[in-house]
Amino acid sequence: MSSGEITGIAVIGGGTMGVGIAYVAALAGMAVAVVEPDAGRAEVMRRTIDEAVTSAIGRGKLDQASGDALAGRITRVAVVEDLAEGLALIVESIPERLDLKLDVLARCAARRPRLLASNTSALSIDRLAEAVTDPMTFLGMHFFNPVWSIKLVELVRGTATSDNALTEARAFVEALAKESLTVRDVPGFATSRLDLIASLEAMRMLESGVASAEDIDRAAVLAYRHPVGPLRLSDIVGLDVRLDIARTLEAAHGDRFAPPQILIDMVAAGKLGAKSGHGFFAWPDPSRKEA
Repeated sequence: MSSGEITGIAVIGGGTMGVGIAYVAALAGMAVAVVEPDAGRAEVMRRTIDEAVTSAIGRGKLDQASGDALAGRITRVAVVEDLAEGLALIVESIPERLDLKLDVLARCAARRPRLLASNTSALSIDRLAEAVTDPMTFLGMHFFNPVWSIKLVELVRGTATSDNALTEARAFVEALAKESLTVRDVPGFATSRLDLIASLEAMRMLESGVASAEDIDRAAVLAYRHPVGPLRLSDIVGLDVRLDIARTLEAAHGDRFAPPQILIDMVAAGKLGAKSGHGFFAWPDPSRKEA
């Protein structure tokens, strides 16, 4: 699969990750349909894309004509059933809830794409494959936030994933000017386990008073050259998402992934990070955000 052969792709979900995937695919010249049933979120999605284009133009990464063309390649549809049949690729990028993903993937498979992928960061690809009609064409395609900046995509090969599907997925990632790594289907794959264990330990350090959130994050940024600290990254990802993944990996791998009480308490209190305006750090009021 090369970008010249991709006549169209779809992304399911117009949230942070879905918008990022749609943007980088459109940047690579692909037509992208984003399935987002909620009109309000669809409007936020459009503003986010427009702001990303404006920023890229301001930084000299795009000219005005290229920016306008990029934005024009992204369209929104309300339901999966409105997608064309036979798309080159559909990427599911909805919340990490098994029942939701199984339902959406079954509906996506009915559109008969050449390749079907889930942007899950922790759920079993083999378990998700039970919802699709042709598991040979299904795999995990794990992007990272922010999608437009991070060059890695983790490909997760299920038991039934064919060599051809994996080859096409690698070519798609290359067309996005990104790099891929391939892992087998184990809970948390490679990157989520590495990321989560650092984040949970940072939370335990904060909980026990080792240092402030600011200084724990500074340690990761200045000593280990991480682009962002583990607590701020957790706020960006969403503390509810962190908690869901921690519980999934705790069940699979044991107590080292058990969520600390500070995380449980913050989620229970509605302090979910950037999207709620409160987390380990203060964030702008999400109700006033333009994107």
